[in-house]
Amino acid sequence: MSLEAFNQNLLSFLAQSPTPFHATAEMANALKATGFNQLFENETWQLKPQQGYFVTRNDSSIIAFTTGSENYTQQGFRMVGAHTDSPCLKVMPNAERYQQGYFQLGLEVYGGVLLAPWFDRDLSLAGRVSYTSKSGKLKSKLINFEKPIGIIPSLAIHLDREANNNRSINPQKDIPVILGQLPKDKTNVRQLLLEQLHQQGAEDAAKVLDYDMVCYDTQLPGYIGLNQEFIASARLDNLLSCYTGMAALLTAYQQDQQQPMLLVCNDHEEVGSLSACGANGPFLKSTLERIVSTGEPLTVCLENSLMISADNAHGIHPNYADKHESNHGPKLNEGPVIKVNANQRYATTSETSALFRWVCDEVNVPVQTFVSRADMACGSTIGPITAGEVGVRTLDVGAPTFAMHSIRELAGSQDAYALCKALSYFMQLQQLPHQ
Repeated sequence: MSLEAFNQNLLSFLAQSPTPFHATAEMANALKATGFNQLFENETWQLKPQQGYFVTRNDSSIIAFTTGSENYTQQGFRMVGAHTDSPCLKVMPNAERYQQGYFQLGLEVYGGVLLAPWFDRDLSLAGRVSYTSKSGKLKSKLINFEKPIGIIPSLAIHLDREANNNRSINPQKDIPVILGQLPKDKTNVRQLLLEQLHQQGAEDAAKVLDYDMVCYDTQLPGYIGLNQEFIASARLDNLLSCYTGMAALLTAYQQDQQQPMLLVCNDHEEVGSLSACGANGPFLKSTLERIVSTGEPLTVCLENSLMISADNAHGIHPNYADKHESNHGPKLNEGPVIKVNANQRYATTSETSALFRWVCDEVNVPVQTFVSRADMACGSTIGPITAGEVGVRTLDVGAPTFAMHSIRELAGSQDAYALCKALSYFMQLQQLPHQ
């Protein structure tokens, strides 16, 4: 696949994935189209050699794998991990607000949101809705309003003369989204969702019981820069890695039917990963046990495996270069970044880092390194959590980006493609170099 084709597919994936539910559905569709078979956790699995399979949990996490020659213990798995969730504003359960004649929704902050960029954006709603059908059955469906239906207006500077010097944001008071001027006795959230269900094909929906709905920016992903050097989009952290990992898996699977490979994309990383479908839950380990077996076979398999946790890295910002360690400032479009932290906030070791450098050399991909300033704390990823839960050697890498956790982030237009080349080569390794 060419660089341009890869990026166009990435932009399309980002646009179609306003929530972890939609991202998981998009990946499931792409896997099915490439011949992967869907498995269900409440059924017995009958796996065959040289096949591709995938399984989802909570509609928001997904594991895809290939069986190869089924020699799991000696070959091990080549694994890539990412996460489907992004910091956002989530609609509260009883969200209705009626103030000064405006219909608003109360919002809850999900994850480490950079709040200021959410003001004055054209917002829409998307998520999963659970409802009863006219026949009394409990069902759920993904919905997306798509068009702009909400906005969080800024307070005019005339009413806050210190806005450019010292404006703080109170998420309880300042961020309820305005949906319009509607009569209080005519509209509520569940009625809006019921009408949207009907519009999107769930004509049997009778009553909305509950929902997971979030606001998102309707501005489409696209290129930025005089020479299209950059990609701008919401949710680059970490849907860029989800798409890149999936593209690498599909490319590797089409070229190699012998090596077992696995992609895991977990939800809830931005809030600590502790959930049934998060990296700090049992999803990956229970899936591996069903594929390989428990006890010694799985232990040997994991010793012969390696996990690459892919999550975006902080590119050195030209306006804030002093926020970076002077010898570890990754630049956009200069290759994927190895993320290192002495306190195990990243899972990288010198051994796993060396292997990734070797992989990048083999496919002529440049590689960079990120270490936080010694006087600043860094974030974390699913890497250390997965390593601790499963016991597999792991390293953390990612494409360098700006504005992480903003409503619109920025990445280099060459880096995801370069990372995909490295991951695809890694997934096809019949034997790790150290073995």
